Amino acid sequence: MKILLPVDGSVYTKRMLSYIAAHEELLGPGHEYTALHVVPAIPPHAARYLDRSAVEDYCAGEAAKVLQPVRDYARQKGWALETVRMTGSAAESIAAHANAGVYGLIVMGTHGHAALGSAILGSVASGVLARCQTPVLLIR
Repeated sequence: MKILLPVDGSVYTKRMLSYIAAHEELLGPGHEYTALHVVPAIPPHAARYLDRSAVEDYCAGEAAKVLQPVRDYARQKGWALETVRMTGSAAESIAAHANAGVYGLIVMGTHGHAALGSAILGSVASGVLARCQTPVLLIR
């Protein structure tokens, strides 16, 4: 099965990866994983003053900080892992990538805010659930 792993480098990403490793009978090395990191877009009014290559270098550097530890962890566990970097809104980008790919599952960490907190603060997990048709496993 192809499994999408949205990652942001936080403790919630680490918990999600640990969960997968601890439950190999469900989500083990026989699957194909794609780690996806979404770098927030630089606002257009600021980006117009920056060289396009500088913006690209910034996005690539930010993604590398998050994706390299995930690559290392996956290699250590023997997982087949591909990495993808996107720029934009996290929830919209994750859902768009999942809908465009042939993923059987999305596994993502969540902060676990209360319902009121999610309604006020917004949530990437809630945004993905609202926009995506792929099953989502949330790890808290």
